[in-house]
Amino acid sequence: MTSVIERLSGGNPVFSVEFFPPRDPADEAVLWRAIRELEALDPAFVSITYGAGGSTRDRTIRTTGRVVQETTLVPMAHLTAVDHSVAELRNVIGWYAAVGVRNILAVRGDPPGDPHGEWVRHPEGLAYAEELVRLCRELGDFCVGVAAFPYGHPRSRDLDEDTEYLVRKLRAGADFAIAQLFLDVEDFLRLRDRVAAAGCETVLLPGLMPLTTPRTLAKSVELSGAPVPPAVARRLEPLAGDPAAFRAAGVDLVTEMGARLLAEGVPALHFYTFNRSRATREVVGRLGLVPDRVAG
Repeated sequence: MTSVIERLSGGNPVFSVEFFPPRDPADEAVLWRAIRELEALDPAFVSITYGAGGSTRDRTIRTTGRVVQETTLVPMAHLTAVDHSVAELRNVIGWYAAVGVRNILAVRGDPPGDPHGEWVRHPEGLAYAEELVRLCRELGDFCVGVAAFPYGHPRSRDLDEDTEYLVRKLRAGADFAIAQLFLDVEDFLRLRDRVAAAGCETVLLPGLMPLTTPRTLAKSVELSGAPVPPAVARRLEPLAGDPAAFRAAGVDLVTEMGARLLAEGVPALHFYTFNRSRATREVVGRLGLVPDRVAG
């Protein structure tokens, strides 16, 4: 099974992980240690991010190629439309196909330098993620995913408009969507309900990040675009000066979130790892997401 949808259709809940391409040889060593440690747990797929404006395009391509050639993992490559002509996008998609990548996460992407700055279309490029989805579909037999936003994309006027854009991406040919970070399970479930109410059936995966340090909590706020929920703040902020206690409580909290999401019927949990594996391994182990053939 080499597509994300195939990997999610086994009947039992699974997990997936996200990495970012290394910046230097030291980063590369850290990344590949995490990849090897998580490979042993047989995640459904692994995704490799793609920097703003294609800033890490070459490293993304190289890392994805190594995953294909040197591991048993199912890779999903990110692709953004920022600062790329259609011809450049065709070249990248063609390279993915040539090395055996069947899964692409198609996102419009953030402007380079300032993620909240003005988004400017490449004069020979694409304006919307739905166009990128269609391009991937035209160029090969790809399984295509898109991003979903529990709190709405920063450029959407409101949640209704954001849901409309998500549904358009899905109807353009996307097979699944991965939700950006959230710290309240209800926010993800409301997103799922909005998509269903729009008459769109899809696979929607929740994105989680183990909260091991105050820095990871702050990063979750930055990436989600939403403040820390009061219940999470009451639980974690008093422990900011005690690293071991904060980590234990943070891993407990994300494990509880994962258990609730699984009880609500999600087919998989997608973990943002920041190229570390230990906390993710702890959470998936507690949740019983390691296949029996691996756990045994």
